[in-house]
Amino acid sequence: MKFTATLNKTRISLLALTLTASLSACNKEKTPGADTPEASAGTASGLAYVTSQDAGVSVIDLAAMQVVKTIDVKAAGPRGLGITDDGKKLIVATRENGSISVIDTATNEVKQIEIGKNPEFVRVNGNFAYISSEPSAKAGPPPKPGEEEKDDDDEENIPAKIAVVDLIKAEKVREITGGPETEGIEFSADGKNLVITNEADNTVTVHNIEDGSLVKTISTHELGDRPRGIKVSPDGNTYLATLEYGNKFMVLDKDFNVVRTVDTGDTPYGIAFDSKGERIFVAANKAKVLQVFNAKTYEKIKDIPTANRCWHFSFTPDEKQILLACGKSDAVLVIDAAKLEVTKQIEVKNLPWGLVTYPKAMGSLDTKSK
Repeated sequence: MKFTATLNKTRISLLALTLTASLSACNKEKTPGADTPEASAGTASGLAYVTSQDAGVSVIDLAAMQVVKTIDVKAAGPRGLGITDDGKKLIVATRENGSISVIDTATNEVKQIEIGKNPEFVRVNGNFAYISSEPSAKAGPPPKPGEEEKDDDDEENIPAKIAVVDLIKAEKVREITGGPETEGIEFSADGKNLVITNEADNTVTVHNIEDGSLVKTISTHELGDRPRGIKVSPDGNTYLATLEYGNKFMVLDKDFNVVRTVDTGDTPYGIAFDSKGERIFVAANKAKVLQVFNAKTYEKIKDIPTANRCWHFSFTPDEKQILLACGKSDAVLVIDAAKLEVTKQIEVKNLPWGLVTYPKAMGSLDTKSK
C-alpha cells in the first residue's frame, strides 16, 4: 500500500512538471516581439511603429521600451504612416515607388497600392487613408531662406494630389488636388474638410473632403515660408501650422482665420496638442529641442534638448511619455511627459522619420481615438 501511494504521488508530480513545462514553452512562444498575431496586436502598454527612410518599420514594445521586431515594407523610402482604429492595418507611404504599403499587423503581409510621385504624409479616417504627394519636389535639401527654388525640369509648382484610398477595396478611389508640394494633412473638427500645408507656394488650403473643392486658401508668406506641420486642437476651435522658414507656428481659428503667430526655435516641423488641449509641443529641428507651450497663453513652458533632425513624435497611449524620432541620430528619444525630460534613447537605425502608436495617441502624425 505504501509503495502504491508513493508511485501515485510520483506520477502526479511528473504530470505537474510536464504541464508546467508545456505552459512555459507556450508562453515563451508568445513573448512580445515574436512574430505572432498576439505580439503584433500589441502588449498591454501598446506598440509604437517607426518608419526609417533607408529601411522598413521598427516596432517598439512600449512596456519594455525596446525594438522587438522590424517589418519589411517591400519598397524603398518609407516615410509617413498611419494605423486603423482597430490596429489591424498599418499604412506606410513608400517614396521611391510612389505607393503605399498596407500591412496586416498580425501577419506582416504587405499589399502595395500605387499612389503617385513622392508620397509623404498618411492620415487614416475610418476605412479610408489620405496620402499627400509631392510631384514637384526636387532631390536634395530644400533651399535656404531667401534662396530661389531650383527648377531643372520645368515642373515647378505642379499641383500635388491627396490620394484617397478605400482600405476595404484596397484601391485608390479618387484624388483631391492640393498645392505644390503638399505636406501635412489634418481633418477639420466637423469632419467635412481636409486642411493641408503646401510648402512650395507657402499656403495652407482647406478642401471639401467629399468632392475635393477648394474652400479657402491662407497665404503664409508674410508670416513665414514653408508651412509643414498642421494640427487641430481637441476642442476643434484652433488650428496650428508650423512655418519652417519663419521659425514660428501660425494660429488659426475654427473658421481658418489667422489669429496670431508664435515664435519657435529654428525650423519647426512636427506639432501637436496634448489630449486635454492644455499644452502644445513643437519639434524644432535645427534648434535641436522639443518645445512646450501653454495652449491658452502661448507662453513657452520649456525647451527639451533633443538630437539631430527630430521631426515627428507621439505620446504613448497612457500619455505618460513622448516618443520622438530623430533621423540623423538614428534614435527614438523617450521623454517623460510630466517632468519634460529625456529618460531614454532607443536605437532605431537608417534615418527614422515618422512614428505612431497603437492604441492611437496624440502626436504630430496622428490623434487619439475617441
